[in-house]
Amino acid sequence: MGRVAGWLAHWMEQLYYKRLYRPEQNYTGVRSRPYVPMEERE
Repeated sequence: MGRVAGWLAHWMEQLYYKRLYRPEQNYTGVRSRPYVPMEERE
């Protein structure tokens, strides 16, 4: 129960300021790589 008050406070702030506080989730890794079978991996 103790965490619920904090979660609700954050939710109310997001409603009040009309913005999300989550970080952007942009993948920065390699787009596509060929599949390497287990036997051929190092």
